[in-house]
Formats: sequence, structure tokens, C-alpha cells
Amino acid sequence: MRQSYNRLLNCSQELLTGSCPSPHEALDSPHTKRTYCLSTVLHKAKILATAPMMAWTDKHCRFLLRQYTPSSLLFTEMVTTGALLHGKQLHLLEFNECEHPVALQLGGNDPIAMAECAAMAEEFGYDEVNINVGCPSDRVQKGTFGACLMREPELVAACVKSMQASCSIPVTVKSRTGIIVKGSADTFDDLDFLMRFVDTLVDAGCSRLYLHARIAVLGGLSPAQNRDIPPLTPAKGEAIKLRHPQLELILNGGITDMTAATAPLTWADGIMIGRAAYHQPRFLSQLEQHLYNGDFQLDEYHVFHRYVDYMATQLDAGVRLNVLTKHLLHCFNGRPGARRFRQILSDAKRLKTNDLNLVHEALSALGPLQDQPGVRLNAG
Repeated sequence: MRQSYNRLLNCSQELLTGSCPSPHEALDSPHTKRTYCLSTVLHKAKILATAPMMAWTDKHCRFLLRQYTPSSLLFTEMVTTGALLHGKQLHLLEFNECEHPVALQLGGNDPIAMAECAAMAEEFGYDEVNINVGCPSDRVQKGTFGACLMREPELVAACVKSMQASCSIPVTVKSRTGIIVKGSADTFDDLDFLMRFVDTLVDAGCSRLYLHARIAVLGGLSPAQNRDIPPLTPAKGEAIKLRHPQLELILNGGITDMTAATAPLTWADGIMIGRAAYHQPRFLSQLEQHLYNGDFQLDEYHVFHRYVDYMATQLDAGVRLNVLTKHLLHCFNGRPGARRFRQILSDAKRLKTNDLNLVHEALSALGPLQDQPGVRLNAG
């Protein structure tokens, strides 16, 4: 590790206590390299990760989620190699210092381009770089990356090797358990295929796999349908872990409550939470308490005002208010006044004025936030 033990300890304490730098401090040093928290590095605690979600897990969302979970691994939205190398959209790599540990997910299929972007990820200070081999959207398929790459395990392996040669941070893969391709007679969805696919990744040096425990149906289902219609098959993940015990396997898919979250932890190395993290962020706090710090206390009042302070810095930087408020919409689901809170924050006409008072008015629609003994979750 590049950092000393003391630096690692300090980082861990900051994450576990939630002492994230102020928005101003965070924005002053967005690319400082930090390592995973102490519990993960030294004690091999189970990994809690938030999934990459397009149009959702931008840097503003990640800042907010970090307030709910000091220790989890946060993922960016998928960023394509084309956007970075040809579109020169380097702003997509920006993040706040308190987001660590944070992983960049890349979309692409050219080993050289992927290697260049992996080097950029390390230069910007990311803790991990991940290859998207799971997205089923038509747009991603047209770019010949995402889930359709499962048909070409050797190409994915080549990307892994090339990226590892260009950076020293972990290079990981996120995939489905298989794919069904409309009009193709080839089989890419059985356990034998999945085992061959994973064997190829492991031989290439991949040491961590995030497995969405569903197949993806390409050309027959929409991305939303692909998240729900194909049945969950976590047993395939367990079979992979038995075959490759040294491979860190993080299970993703259908994890929306504590029962679903804890069940795979008897064999998996961790779990990845997708839309439940966005729609029920207090669920992340429950998992924080369960996995990392039994004394962790969620203070929603503090979370809200910390994010409002952050919003003020972003408005000063030219970010539109609606880009920031959308991430607050589900924070108080289940609390009295939550519906009115969402209504106020969804007023398009007022959002255009960039008036932060709108957010304070929305908060006034809620009941008191201070009466919170420990972490509670109210679905709704």
C-alpha cells in the first residue's frame, strides 16, 4: 500500500465516524488518493458496494450516499472510453474527497482505450476501476460493450490484462450470469458457459467479480425488464465461489431488505445494492451498522443539512438546482410529510430559479428528524 499504517488508520476512522470533509474541503482536493477503510483492508470484512446506475450515481448522489454509509464502496455511473478519450469529458471523473472508497466503472471494448482510461482513473485518485459487462441497454449494445461482451470472454480478459498493465489500482469486472441473444442459436446462459467465462477472467488476473445474479435478455427485454423478469439465480454465484475460492465475489440483484442482504454473506465476499440504495438510503445505514460499526447512528437532520451546505457550493459553481434536488426525493420515504416533501422539490417552475429556500421549505413539510434512536428503516 502506498499509504502508511497511520494514514490508513486515520482514513478508516474518518469513514467509520462519518467525519467527511466539508464541501469546500472536498472540492478543493477531489483527486487525493486514499485507500479502502481499515475494516476491509486488514480484517477482510464483507464488502458493501452501491451499484453504478446511469443518470443516478453522479458525484452529487455519491456525496449524499456517503453521509448514510461511511464505509461502503461507491460506484460512479458508467463512463465510456469514448467520452473520456474523444469527447474529452473529463468532468465525468470528478469526485469529492469524502467519496472514498470510490470506483470508476468504464464502458468499452478496446483493450488499449480501456488501459488509457484505467490510467486516468488512477491519476484522478480512484480506488478501483471496473469493466461493465452487464448493462443490457440497446445503446450500450450498439457500442458493443456491456452485457453483450459476455459473448467474448477473451476480449474481456484482454481488457483486464491491458488495464492492469497501465495502473496499480484493482481492475474488476461486473457481469450478469449469462445472456440470451435474440436470433442467436448459441448458448450463453447456462452454468457451463458462466464457468468458462469466469475461468477466463481469473486466468487473466481478475481477482474480484461483481455478479448480477440474473441473465440479460438482449433484444427482447428493456433494461427495466431485465432488472426484474429474469429470475435471480444466486446459486450460480455460490458455484463460482466454490470453484474459485480466491476470487472475491460480490453479489448483486434483488437485495432490498436485511434478509436478502445477509443471506448470501454466508458464502459471498460482499453485496452490491442497486436501486434500493437510491430509493431507501437508510437501508445503507442499516447495513453500515450491521457490517462495520454496531454503534453507528444515523442523524437524518445532519445528513440533510450537510447536503444543503454542499448544494450551496455547487450552485455557486454553476450546477442547476434540479440536478441536486433529485437525489433528495427518496431520502425520507415512509416519514410523515414525505409526499409533500417530494412535491415541493418537484416544482419545475421554482427549481428553475435556483432558489435554495425551496429545499428548506420542503424540509418544513416533514416531522422532526432528531427523534432517531439508532438506525431505522421505513419503507414507502
